[in-house]
Amino acid sequence: MQKLNRLLDTLLLAMLTAGVVPAIAQAPQYDLLVRGGRLIDPRNGIDGLRDVAIKEGKIARVAEGIPASEARHVVDATGLIVTPGLIDIHAHVFYGTDPDTYLSGGVSAVAPDGFTFRVGVTTVVDVGGAGWRNFDQFKTLVIDHSKTRVLAMVNIVGAGMRGGPAEQNLADMEAEPTAKCARQYPGLVVGVKVAHYAGPEWDPVDRAVEAGRIAGVPIMIDFGGHTPPLSLEDLLLKHLRPGDIFTHVYAHVRGRIPVVDEQNHLRPYVIAARKRGVIFDVGHGGGSFLFRQAIPALREGFPPDTISTDLHTGSMNAGMKDMLNVMSKFLNMGMPLPDIIEKSTWKPAQVIHRTDLGHLSEGAPADLAVFRVRDGTFGYIDTAPGKLMGRMKLECELTVRDGKVAWDTNGISYPRWEDVPPRN
Repeated sequence: MQKLNRLLDTLLLAMLTAGVVPAIAQAPQYDLLVRGGRLIDPRNGIDGLRDVAIKEGKIARVAEGIPASEARHVVDATGLIVTPGLIDIHAHVFYGTDPDTYLSGGVSAVAPDGFTFRVGVTTVVDVGGAGWRNFDQFKTLVIDHSKTRVLAMVNIVGAGMRGGPAEQNLADMEAEPTAKCARQYPGLVVGVKVAHYAGPEWDPVDRAVEAGRIAGVPIMIDFGGHTPPLSLEDLLLKHLRPGDIFTHVYAHVRGRIPVVDEQNHLRPYVIAARKRGVIFDVGHGGGSFLFRQAIPALREGFPPDTISTDLHTGSMNAGMKDMLNVMSKFLNMGMPLPDIIEKSTWKPAQVIHRTDLGHLSEGAPADLAVFRVRDGTFGYIDTAPGKLMGRMKLECELTVRDGKVAWDTNGISYPRWEDVPPRN
């Protein structure tokens, strides 16, 4: 062995003396490379052909023509759309087995991982399922065990969104403990939710706003159903702050004035509210989205600020279906694809003050989605119910969460079976 080592040393010295440098195999510097796709990254102003390289769960490089040899695994995204992972800021994922607790550990909420990755969603915000009294339970049972990034808006009702009398209990709507919960989990609790109160008082809204002020987070309101009805104009111009979120923007529900009037025009104070910074969210749900509202609003230059699902068992098998189905509706109503991506990635990240998300900047979490735009004949259902026929449909090919493939519809991240070495 010593003679062999001496011989190799002599050979290497001779090669170096002659100016010959031996080739040394270089280990690939990236874990995953997504090549050849049309990258739409609104945060960075990118809409064009780019390759995205990922290393150790972070975006390592975004450029044209990154060599495939520099990555361990390569995805060919030619002809496909590459985007940051989608952010759904209105969902209900505090699921459980209690039939009497609605969306707060009950059977009407859904387990997030079964409804996110397959449509390109990497982050969801549970809005109001938990209040400050049971947020730790939600964190332990759902947030800590989900592969999807789960954030939350804590309910102004301490017991959470339990339905029925619990959500009418003004005595359980306290700003201070709600804000304390948000401050205890910064970045995880990203807002305060108020919903479903049927009384004539403004107290739930104002207490939620106060909690949001103390904690430095926005509130989201599901407005309507009050007896007697409360003024939408007062809500938008007097009670909500800039940055607060009005969800179900294209709904026409009992006890709430719709944003589009009987002559198919936007109400002037809705436009004024946007100018003062109120955020308008889709929140499609099982009963809160009408083409009769959305199409006139879009025609008058009033698209949503954020696109979201209001995912729960009452919407997932109805007109809403999933995030991509909602996005496809706006594509077929004429909204440009880059705008749809922006309102499903970077804009919601800004609204919830999580600007580390929603983009593919170098160093950002490697949350990424790859989509196909199908041409054909497709029908889209609202909650009236009514149908809109369309020619385009978004479908998810690949979802990456923290640098790992979480969903792959057609195996574009896998080698052919013939190229896989047999197991011993």
